Amino acid sequence: MSAKFHADHVGSFLRPAELLEARNNTALDREQLRRLEDLHIQRILGKQKELGFALATDGELRRRNFMSDFTDAVEGFDMSDAVPREWKAGEKEAAPVASVTGIVTKKLRQTRPLTGHELPFLKENCTVAIKMTLPSATQFPAISFKSGVTDKVYKNHSELLSDIVEIMKNDLSKLSSEGVSYIQIDAPRYSYYMDPKWREWIRTELKMNPETALDEAINADNACFKAARRPGVTLAIHLCRGNNRSHWYAEGGYDRIAEKMFGTLEVDRFLLEYDDERSGTFAPLRFIPKGKTVVLGLVSSKVPQMEDPNVLEKRIQEAAQHVPLENLALSPQCGFASTAEGNLISEDCQWAKLKLVVSTARRVWGGAAVVSA
Repeated sequence: MSAKFHADHVGSFLRPAELLEARNNTALDREQLRRLEDLHIQRILGKQKELGFALATDGELRRRNFMSDFTDAVEGFDMSDAVPREWKAGEKEAAPVASVTGIVTKKLRQTRPLTGHELPFLKENCTVAIKMTLPSATQFPAISFKSGVTDKVYKNHSELLSDIVEIMKNDLSKLSSEGVSYIQIDAPRYSYYMDPKWREWIRTELKMNPETALDEAINADNACFKAARRPGVTLAIHLCRGNNRSHWYAEGGYDRIAEKMFGTLEVDRFLLEYDDERSGTFAPLRFIPKGKTVVLGLVSSKVPQMEDPNVLEKRIQEAAQHVPLENLALSPQCGFASTAEGNLISEDCQWAKLKLVVSTARRVWGGAAVVSA
């Protein structure tokens, strides 16, 4: 059985100011930047171990955003153009947020391994289980297909998705055979099927029935998971409603799609956003198949306010009414820096929240370690 990490995190960490400044310094060559990245990745690997995590990522510190491993390794994206979306930081506030991906303008062609610039350093320096994160193939058609541009190359979103899936399958297969014991696919696009306004967008912009589009998304992700499936490798999917500079773009509980999504996605772990009322109730967790793990994203990576550990423990027990306690885990609801600019909190706050995740996991599940076989 794959390991069940009761203390988890989504993967991305705030970039230090020194690294952000270096990325904008045209006088710095690639090797100098690489050495600086290495230095800070070693620091955060040590910090994760110090806090008590039995898994670690490189914090996505080499990436511009959580998708850039793909767009940097695959030709065909025009990064100067983007499909607009409305982002919110509060119930009534809407604000423009920088685009994190581009438009597909020509046939996609992979030029290097997606995580080839990240894995060797992790294998050499990580002393716990390596967790590698990659964007879902379903992420790109919704935000990288522009009518009048992309349809000159791919006739529709489905055809584009098919090409992306083939690229992802190849890399995921290699990752799972190269010492990565935990692979997580980040798939915020499922929030489109939960939120009425985005379901309407699917009908009008993608010109697809939302249920048909959902089936297509699940089939695409399952094809990628099947390629990655190996004994001893944990496969996970992370679902959220947008995370860019502490903003979000979708809302709604899992109810509308829970039975189909939870019942058919071929993963070991579901990392689910549950940090505020926009995520709905725990009731849809009744559709989680026996033996699969739910990682409750109860700690917010968006706001600096610290959660009450007693409230966290109470909410975990509430979720245990639908999923056995041994099949639950705890994490922040999303990464701390889905884009390099990061969420609007401090690094000290980030580490405090991660420390809270570990300490709460130990209170709930016990033991000096927060991993079980």
